[in-house]
Amino acid sequence: MKPIKNKAGFAPSGIIPAVITPLTAEEKFNEKAMRKLVNYLINGGVHGLFITGTTGEFYGLTPEEKREIIQVTMDEVQGRVPVYAGTNGITTRESIMLTQLAEECKVDAVSVLTPMFVTPNQEQLYKHYKDIAASTSLPVILYNNPPKTGVNLAPATVAKLAEIPNIVSIKDSSGDLTLTAEYIRLTQGREDFSVLMGRDTLIYGALLYGATGSIASCANVAPRLCADIYEKYIAGDLEGSLKAQFALAPLRIAFSIGTFPAVIKESLILLGIEAGPCMDPAGAMTHSEREQLSKVLIEMGLLK
Repeated sequence: MKPIKNKAGFAPSGIIPAVITPLTAEEKFNEKAMRKLVNYLINGGVHGLFITGTTGEFYGLTPEEKREIIQVTMDEVQGRVPVYAGTNGITTRESIMLTQLAEECKVDAVSVLTPMFVTPNQEQLYKHYKDIAASTSLPVILYNNPPKTGVNLAPATVAKLAEIPNIVSIKDSSGDLTLTAEYIRLTQGREDFSVLMGRDTLIYGALLYGATGSIASCANVAPRLCADIYEKYIAGDLEGSLKAQFALAPLRIAFSIGTFPAVIKESLILLGIEAGPCMDPAGAMTHSEREQLSKVLIEMGLLK
């Protein structure tokens, strides 16, 4: 499987962590911790970085804070891997504003989640994404996460959106592998569009169907293990890829221990990597919850 080249000249592929936003105790962006995390992830073998997304607590960040996070990340990455920015808004005009902000910061691509709170129909979703794509020269990645938004991008809508030159991919976090497969099936004739898995337990399955990689929250904590799922698959080592996928599963399943993204941040802290708190009201995990999480990390061999 080769990375897809699209009309925008960009090929989303590999393991791309949905990067947390490190915060201080006062819930301010922690630049120093972010720079360290960027290097931890790149040294761990990831193939890109996705910032200001769901795992990055985009919903609690002002546009000015998002600009700072993007600028710091771009400065630290220095072109070593592509940088994707989440430019999610409830309204089309908000998403356009954030997309143009990200373009000013010279990111490689943007990812746009379906609107939250409102429930647009498929025609309205098509226009939403068409207008966002028309507002930028950047590659645009659709982002489907119905468990969080209550809105689902239908396969037929995605196939139609895939005809727009700079809409280059979709991240599917539905957890429904049949839906992911339909995205792939209906766009497989287009060499300029790819599908990325957004559910960390299904990376291997999605690759088998023809996905080109994954935007994975667990890659914050276990970048090398996540990268192994992809790299072993590409090398033809299906057994090794599946073994890595099964080894990762307990961490993703442990997300239910705390309020998302607490498990990711607490895991990093247990590994000695500064992450800070989640934004209230997603408070810290209890002592009992930390003990449960610590046991998972020990059993996975990530923590001694």
